[in-house]
Amino acid sequence: MLPVSSTTRRPALGGTTAGGTTAGGTTAGGTTAGGTGRAGAWRSWWAPPVALGRVAVLRFVLYAFVVLDALHITTWPLGHGDVPAVLYRPILLRRLLDLPAPTETSVRVVLVVLVLSAVVAALGRLPRAAGWVCAAAYLEWISNGFSYSKIDHDHVALLVALLVLPTVGAARDPFLRSEAAGWAVRCVQVAAVCTYFLAALAKMRFGGWDWANGAIFTWAFSRRGSTLTDALLAVPHLVVVMQWGVLVAEFLSPLMLWLRGRALAAAVGFWLVFHLGTYLTIGIHFLPTVVCLLAFAPLERLPQAWRARTLPRSARRDRAAARG
Repeated sequence: MLPVSSTTRRPALGGTTAGGTTAGGTTAGGTTAGGTGRAGAWRSWWAPPVALGRVAVLRFVLYAFVVLDALHITTWPLGHGDVPAVLYRPILLRRLLDLPAPTETSVRVVLVVLVLSAVVAALGRLPRAAGWVCAAAYLEWISNGFSYSKIDHDHVALLVALLVLPTVGAARDPFLRSEAAGWAVRCVQVAAVCTYFLAALAKMRFGGWDWANGAIFTWAFSRRGSTLTDALLAVPHLVVVMQWGVLVAEFLSPLMLWLRGRALAAAVGFWLVFHLGTYLTIGIHFLPTVVCLLAFAPLERLPQAWRARTLPRSARRDRAAARG
């Protein structure tokens, strides 16, 4: 459901778009971006006009993280080129594509292509070509990593982000609003929420409601605990309360897609604190998901603020006078 690349220019001095109506609801031609009826509501939710500045910042952060991830965090796919092919148990995607077991040469080539394409895309160069190459290389890298052991779900949102960001193309004007940008941002938001919501469904599938009343946190704390976890375990029933809190929060996570303002900031803040807590207690960081939570933030304010600061003083006076 990829939208056409309709855009809405954010006015520099007033509150109307180029079409003459309120910004955020019309395209540059002056017609409603989402249309009317159910189809229009569906389109406006999936592809709301979003400033290209948000995509530019999100793109830089995520592609930079890909480099960090491949070189310092998710490094084990490199070693799979040196293990016997008999240990290769490809995940479904690799089976469908009939991808062979990684070799010593292939994993090194993929790593070089992945890092170079991510750097180029992070710098805003060749956003479509470099973005598609990076997405393909990262998909190969991660699917390789999960074809020899357990599958982590913390990379889902990042993989989706890499697949949709190239569809936006160049993001030169941070003030320009684009449905294509809105669709890409929405896809990242939905993927991030699914990471939490599907985790709750998995708990129901394998443990049922008894998961929240069980000893899963106690087991995890005893295996990978610290002084902090010892203190938590010393409080009667606290871990059960924490388990119920996590389960309820995961089931309620889809609400983030409709929250706005301080409520949305509080929800994102909750998950940031949650991930910080899991890192401090059991050493699990979930960074690929954490960086994707930035899709909920008004990142477009950063390049817009920078451009405003770098405007000539006379131009700033003219804009201030126009607002007054």
